[in-house]
Amino acid sequence: MTVERERIAKRLARAGLCSRREAEAWVADRRVRVNGAVLTTPAVTVGPGDLILVDGKPLPEAERTRLWRYHKPSGLVTTERDPQGRPTVFEKLPAELPRVVSVGRLDLTSEGLLLLTNDGELARFLGHPSTGWPRRYRVRVHGEVSEQRLAALAKGVTVAGIRYGPIEAALDRTQGANAWLTMTLREGRNREVRKVLESLDLTVTRLIRVSFGPFHLGVLPRGAVDEIKGKVLREQAPRFFADHEPKQRPDAETRRRPA
Repeated sequence: MTVERERIAKRLARAGLCSRREAEAWVADRRVRVNGAVLTTPAVTVGPGDLILVDGKPLPEAERTRLWRYHKPSGLVTTERDPQGRPTVFEKLPAELPRVVSVGRLDLTSEGLLLLTNDGELARFLGHPSTGWPRRYRVRVHGEVSEQRLAALAKGVTVAGIRYGPIEAALDRTQGANAWLTMTLREGRNREVRKVLESLDLTVTRLIRVSFGPFHLGVLPRGAVDEIKGKVLREQAPRFFADHEPKQRPDAETRRRPA
């Protein structure tokens, strides 16, 4: 029987510790050991029998893949630790949650739906543009809105040398010098909505993500977390589970997030 091996970064991500990119940074910082040897490159594969330590602690077994909806309030950064000491999403999550990573990010002043998972590979899959899941936002802007310029975003737009894909944008209502828009995009690049609207001479004063793919914010209270049923997750991401089914451990105990 062939023993399946995988890259160390993928193994760390599957354990829910971090993303693949973060895992590669941990290796570069010499935080990871395999069978007693400190890794200096992420180009290493590991198998079921290898002893993996991160910061001197054994790597936990991969759990059943889970996904949660979280209503992110404004004023939190979507990062594990912030160099500037600002409060983070992960500091505010309920203590009973296992260690989780976010599917993409929402910046400091953005709010609304943020998906969380205990599986870094699922986070990578759902957040990748190839998955094709749309992200929908309600946006309050200050400035004069041109519906013609909004409609033109459907063809994509280049801002400061960066090409953004097609964006569906519609004017919902105006309130004096302010207006509410609904915007739908599929790439979700860093500060994409803000940068695109700034190119239209509009200033974003509030940004709320109301849906990510098939999952909606709905009436979830601000700061609340709600787990998506495993059956629903499998129905919505069948390609991911087809590729990763052998690694699922439905009977694994839920870990608590480290303090």
